[in-house]
Formats: sequence, structure tokens, C-alpha cells
Amino acid sequence: MEVPRCPLLTQSGHAIAFGVGAFCHTVRHPARDRLRRTLASHWAGRRNLEATFASLQSRQVDALLVTTNPFYEGRRGQIVALAERYSVPVLYPWREYSVAGGLISYGTTFTESYRQAGLYVGRILKGEKPADLPVVQATKFELVINAKTAKALGVTVPPSMLIAADEVIE
Repeated sequence: MEVPRCPLLTQSGHAIAFGVGAFCHTVRHPARDRLRRTLASHWAGRRNLEATFASLQSRQVDALLVTTNPFYEGRRGQIVALAERYSVPVLYPWREYSVAGGLISYGTTFTESYRQAGLYVGRILKGEKPADLPVVQATKFELVINAKTAKALGVTVPPSMLIAADEVIE
């Protein structure tokens, strides 16, 4: 049986600063062991983003996972357009990608992140020391599925995922 490949689109130059390295390590082994998927990290810099997408078919890639990174966020439209042009199913980190035409996004919400930041600022302005504030991790995640994109790609989204989704874009 052929094992599908799913590369992880990361920018390795910022792996430590943005937590991509830890994410790759956390995701790679469970994907291989439980899902029988091979994850390959690949850096797609400014000059080779198009070439990366063009090479996915020859590399027998079935899907792509884009990680959080300011580089990619600033090129959201380009990445979504390339995924459409090369017919690559992509999982994105934020809903804004799905709204822009991306297939599926799963991640924290900017609204919740900004709310938490506001609460921290309020506590600091009231006199608390920043060093004494607890580290808060995201607890709200959002699954957005673009059904129009799924249809265009010929991807069947399981009904259980459609039911679990916070938003389905028609």
C-alpha cells in the first residue's frame, strides 16, 4: 500500500522563534504512527513558494499543512491561489485562509488572542508585575471548512467533520 505524503510548509529560518520546530516534532511521529502519513518539513521562502507548489505533484504529495508564520500570513492570498492552481488540499492555521478560499483551517482565533492580551494589559495597568502573571494557553479553537473549495478539489469532507465545524463556507 502506498503511503500518502503530507509535507509541512514551514520557514526553517524562524523555526525556534515561532515554535515551528517543536510543532514539526510533535506532529511528525503521531502522523506517521497513527495516520500512516509521512510529514516532510519544507521551507518555502519568498523566491521558491511557487516552485514548492509546482513540485508537490511530482513528489506525490496528497495534502499540505501550512504552519503559523508571519511570512505565510503576509502571503495568504498567494498561498491559497497556488493551492487552487495546483489542486492541493491544504490545512491552514487560521480561519482567514478558509475565508480567502482555503480548504480547511483549524486554530486559535485572533479575537480570543486579542481578548487575552487586553486582560493582561489591564492587569499590568492595575499594578501587577508582568513576571507574576501566569502563562495562558489558547483554549478556544475554530474549525472552518470551505465546502466550495472541497468540491472544486474533488475532496469529500466526512459528515462528522461538517457537523463538528464551527463554520462551513458554501
